[in-house]
Amino acid sequence: MQLFDPDTRNLSERHKKIYAYFELAYTVVDVTAASMFVVGSVLFFRESTSLAGTWLFLIGSILFGLRPTLKLIREYAYLRVGKYEDVAIKRP
Repeated sequence: MQLFDPDTRNLSERHKKIYAYFELAYTVVDVTAASMFVVGSVLFFRESTSLAGTWLFLIGSILFGLRPTLKLIREYAYLRVGKYEDVAIKRP
């Protein structure tokens, strides 16, 4: 099993389940982060709400940073149900 191999999700039913859960989490993070940016942008139209807009931008940025973290956690979950000895990175 090679890290970040898209075929890994089809190795077993457990792998498929892990993939489905992480795709759901990834999508929720994406939609939430995008919503934060849209609402934050609207709040910047008025000076009285720009502080709230700034906070929403920060939260949205953190959520976008969470996206690659979710992929790393998913790969770790794959490793827990897969074969550790097959993780070595193949060199040309």
